[in-house]
Amino acid sequence: MICLRLVCYDRFSVIYTICSLQREFYLEGGAMVLADGGVVCIDEFDKMRPEDRVAIHEAMEQQTISIAKAGITTVLNSRTSVLAAANPPSGRYDDLKTAQDNIDLQTTILSRFDLIFIVKDIRKYSQDKEIASHIIRVHASANKFSDENTDSKEDNWLKRYVQYCRARCHPRLSKDAAANLQQKYVTIRMDMKRRAHETGEAAPIPITVRQLEAIVRLSESLAKMRLSHEATPDDVNKAFKLFDTSTMDAARSGINQQINITGEMANEIKQAETQIKRRMGIGARLSERRLIEDLARMGMNDSMVRRALLIMHQRGEVEYQRERRSIVRKA
Repeated sequence: MICLRLVCYDRFSVIYTICSLQREFYLEGGAMVLADGGVVCIDEFDKMRPEDRVAIHEAMEQQTISIAKAGITTVLNSRTSVLAAANPPSGRYDDLKTAQDNIDLQTTILSRFDLIFIVKDIRKYSQDKEIASHIIRVHASANKFSDENTDSKEDNWLKRYVQYCRARCHPRLSKDAAANLQQKYVTIRMDMKRRAHETGEAAPIPITVRQLEAIVRLSESLAKMRLSHEATPDDVNKAFKLFDTSTMDAARSGINQQINITGEMANEIKQAETQIKRRMGIGARLSERRLIEDLARMGMNDSMVRRALLIMHQRGEVEYQRERRSIVRKA
C-alpha cells in the first residue's frame, strides 16, 4: 500500500506552532511538516503571514524547516509537493491591468514553483453549464460507492502503479534530450530579455535556473509515467509545451505585453519617478491612492504614475504593504 498524505493549510499553522502549557513550551508541526512525503494544499496563498512566507522559502528549496524559537532548536523535514492558490489584489483577474498588477507575489516565491497557471472565471454559457453539471453529478453520486470495498486490488491499481514508479523507475536525461533542453532554455532567456527591452519592464515571473530544473523534473516525470529509465527529446518537448502553456503564458499575460513604450511614454514615466521621489522621502509611507491623486492634480497621467511605481518596485526603490494599499520608499 502507498500512503499519499494530503494536508490542507489552515492559514495559522502552515509551518509550525509554538504553544505554551503550564509555563512550558512545546512544538506542533504545521501543514508542511505533517505532509512530509505527500502533498500540501495552500489556499489564500497571497494572505499568508509574513513569518510563514520567510520560512516557506527554505521548505520549498531545502525540503527542511529550521526552528529556533522559545528555546527550541531543531530541523523538521518537509519533503512535500506544494499546491497553492492565490487571488489577485483586486479579487478578480483584470485583463486591462499588467501582469505585475494581477500577480502580486514576490518573485522569490514564484520562482520556486515548477508550473504557474492563471485560472480565469470566464462567463460562458456552455462552459458554465458543463461545470454546473459536473458539480451536480459529484454530489448526486457521493454515497454511491460508500458501501463497497475500496481496498481491493482491482480498485487500487492506480496506487500500485504509482508505488511501482516511485520504487523502480528513476529516469535521467539522455544526451540528445540534454542538448535539446539547453537550447530551448537559452532561447527562452533571450526571448524574455528582448521583451523586457521592448517594454521597459521585467517579467513578473523570472525565468532562471530554477525554471530549468523544473523542466528537468517535468521531463523525468513524463519518462517515469512511461516506466522508462531514460528521458528522451520527446519528453523534453512535451515538458516545454506544458511549461509554455502555464508559466510562460502567465509571464506574457496582461495588457503590458501588448503595448510598446514609446519615447514620449518613457519620458512621462521618468517625470513620474522624479515627482514620486520628491513627494516621498526615504522611509516615508504613503497611501498609493493618495499619491496617485496628488500627482494627477499636478497634471500627470494615472497610468504613467502606476507604471512608474511598478518599475520602482521592481528595482527595490519602493515596497508595497497592506496588500498594496500603502507604499514605503526604500531608497
